[in-house]
Amino acid sequence: MRTFADLTDLVALVEDRTPARELYVRWSRGPEADNDRRSRDGLSGVPLPGLSANSLAVEPWWGDRPLRLWVARRLHDYRHLRERRGPGTRPWILEGSEVGRGPDNEPLVTCRHPIGWIADDVLAECEHLVEDHAATNWGPLDREGPSPA
Repeated sequence: MRTFADLTDLVALVEDRTPARELYVRWSRGPEADNDRRSRDGLSGVPLPGLSANSLAVEPWWGDRPLRLWVARRLHDYRHLRERRGPGTRPWILEGSEVGRGPDNEPLVTCRHPIGWIADDVLAECEHLVEDHAATNWGPLDREGPSPA
């Protein structure tokens, strides 16, 4: 599987596949580790009908804002999963089909084709880009982070 070493390359993939309805980011140990093709609900342990992933498709409300910022945000929002899911967890891109929604309303997908890993340099670039454009202090979508004051 290839590795996306630059955010520009990843953005080009999404742009080439516009509307990118079948491109997803998955945070795991990779396609081989996901061989049972199903995630589990973290609270109940119930097997889900697909793999938890996040779509790279741009939503209409995003308007004419930069695609680069959209892709950066999609990676930035879930970066906490690397620590939460343990050693070897990395983001990777897959082409898939949505088969349901998970307990956090995330897409559950079947992977038709793994496309590529996302390098740490890309994640760092995403973090800087999001921080530079954030209207507020924005962190990952981490439920177990510090409670608001």
